[in-house]
Amino acid sequence: MTITVEKLTRSFGDVQAVKGIDLHVERGETFGFLGPNGAGKSTTIKMLCTLLHPTSGQAWINGYNIEQQASQVRQSIGIVFQDPTLDEYLTAEQNLYYHCMIYHTPKKTRAARIQDVLQLVGLEDRSKDIVKTFSGGMKRRLEVARGLLHEPQTLFLDEPTVGLDPQTRRSVWEHVLRLRERTGLTIFMTTHYMEEAEYCDRIAIIDHGEIVAVDTPAALKRMVGQDKVRLTTSSTERAVPILEHYLERPVRREENSIYAEGENGQALAASAIRQLTLADIEVHSVEVTAPTLEDVFVHLTGRAIRDELAGAKERMGSRLRSRGRLRR
Repeated sequence: MTITVEKLTRSFGDVQAVKGIDLHVERGETFGFLGPNGAGKSTTIKMLCTLLHPTSGQAWINGYNIEQQASQVRQSIGIVFQDPTLDEYLTAEQNLYYHCMIYHTPKKTRAARIQDVLQLVGLEDRSKDIVKTFSGGMKRRLEVARGLLHEPQTLFLDEPTVGLDPQTRRSVWEHVLRLRERTGLTIFMTTHYMEEAEYCDRIAIIDHGEIVAVDTPAALKRMVGQDKVRLTTSSTERAVPILEHYLERPVRREENSIYAEGENGQALAASAIRQLTLADIEVHSVEVTAPTLEDVFVHLTGRAIRDELAGAKERMGSRLRSRGRLRR
């Protein structure tokens, strides 16, 4: 087991940010922490990376206790923080060389190691370029490279693509997943992006400091129902009994639309079209939708994660406006 967490808690005064969580992460697994801002994701990852002492409970990373063997934990992990920490006035190579010095990488292997990690993230041709000239995605990839310099067993990614556009986020993840395939690295990441969580082998959903579910993305989505098929046809009246007979399941009618549910929405839609065509009923439109991790979050917490994010942004905006009034 790469990561073992038992009854881990963290309080800030009267506020309990993390409430006795248990976790187990297998070696080579990509494990995701999914939840809104303020759910306890970053607090947990800081404790696991020995940056924050737990109030109670225990955790082991790569066999080392996070409190009693903090130095060994740090040597065995790499970290990509939520906030950028690169020196933008140095080159990519210089940023990595400085990290080698901190981790006491032997001088004779530093140059080769720097080239190895730059190649892993697709930046070998930009090693001599000033980081300030890099795009947001390139900077993130360089931070991943930096976290790999000392050959860690586990890589922690705290909101690794926050602030990046969807296309750049996808590019960063392509490099990260390719990296895992080549090295067998264990990856523990936090995110509030639903589509990003799909890359994980398993996901823990955390809400108000408590883990409310842990499973694969597919298993979590099965918790909230099956695929839904919506059809419109030239004759709703005739189509409904035909579909109920041949699909062998209840079919629901709402105005001019027909709805059916099943485990494989694409196959269900194809069967429905085939039977309606044989009955000489024209199919005007077909729409297949599958449960999403957003649906899972709503099911488990009673609210959408995007509502939580919008609220966090509004609170941040309110604080900034208040500061502006105080300055005046």
